[in-house]
Amino acid sequence: MLAIAAAVLFFISFLINAAEISTNHVFSSGNFMILGLMLLALHVAGVGSAWTTRGRRR
Repeated sequence: MLAIAAAVLFFISFLINAAEISTNHVFSSGNFMILGLMLLALHVAGVGSAWTTRGRRR
């Protein structure tokens, strides 16, 4: 799930950079790329990948 979010942020960063859209400092392509790298690092570290369901044991 985090890798998908990282891919979306990388795509937004690419669009901002390719279209040369002038944005303020908060929404710059560099910031989106850093957020994407952070999410990708969390995905590689295993955060959010171990979803367990707790059911009833008989």
